[in-house]
Amino acid sequence: MTTTVTAETEKAHEPKPRKPHPIRDMVIKRSLIGILTLVLVSILIFAATQTLPGNAASAVLQNTATPARLAALEKQLGLNRPAVEQYWTWLTGVLHGNFGTSLANGQPVGTLVGGRIVNSLVLVVLAGLIGTLIGVGLGVLAAAWRDSLFDRVLSVTSLAVTALPEFVVAVVLVIFFAAVVVHWFPAVSVFVPGTAPWSNPKELVLPVATLVLVIVPYIFRMMRASMIDALESDYVQMARLKGVPKWRVLLFHALPNAIAPTIQVIGLSFLYLAGGVVVVEYMFNYPGLGQALVSAVSDRDIPQIQAIVLVLAAFYIFVNIATDVISLAVSPRRRLPRS
Repeated sequence: MTTTVTAETEKAHEPKPRKPHPIRDMVIKRSLIGILTLVLVSILIFAATQTLPGNAASAVLQNTATPARLAALEKQLGLNRPAVEQYWTWLTGVLHGNFGTSLANGQPVGTLVGGRIVNSLVLVVLAGLIGTLIGVGLGVLAAAWRDSLFDRVLSVTSLAVTALPEFVVAVVLVIFFAAVVVHWFPAVSVFVPGTAPWSNPKELVLPVATLVLVIVPYIFRMMRASMIDALESDYVQMARLKGVPKWRVLLFHALPNAIAPTIQVIGLSFLYLAGGVVVVEYMFNYPGLGQALVSAVSDRDIPQIQAIVLVLAAFYIFVNIATDVISLAVSPRRRLPRS
């Protein structure tokens, strides 16, 4: 009897196994995968720039290149070392915040890219937030008045805008709001070096509007479809039978359950913005990462190309993880630890 009581007491004092937490476990797992992905991307970036015709030394010297000068500059830049050793030197420098020196003007790449990251981030975040609010709002309204004239006009318009690439939307906005019809906003976004983008709100309007018009149709169509499914569910029908007001059914019963699939599309829209910003920045002469990447490719500035592509890859990974976490957090049945 004493032995049995002792065994039960010891068993009661044993530490209970930790329950798996979906959000915590997913963040840890996806973060580790993201770090591995960044390492693989860094290898691909370095390998791709190494396979370009010529090398950094020939890009710097251009028409003044002679065999002797090429050999001297290659030795100075470390290009005569094995590729693995060059990659390791570059990677360790990146881990310490040193992205190398620009071949175009001799300045540190981190200094050149740092300010442009802020400029592009302002553009992407503003366009993403405004586009999300408009897309979600229009999707909810279209689902609430399904098959009405309002719904049909929105659906046809969104389908038409979806077929337009960024540069066409940008040109149309410039024609209507900057060049021909009215002159409300500048056609190009030129900032004084060192000036914060939010201190020039007029210069932000057309680039942000272009990106907003590009992403709103996708968010709208997904939100509309999700809301229609939610409004046809049993729990919404029960809420209606209980006499719950229509606005409360939409906002507190249907919307929380319809938002999860839309969040995935919102995340994809932010990823799309990171790529679409290259075209928009080039069209409006906006001093961001996209314009810097175009200039770096034109100048064969390999260190700057490597830094910008690596930053964009890190942004892609971060947005993917954040999207999955938010989708999990808004799903009550998935976000709680399972026993």
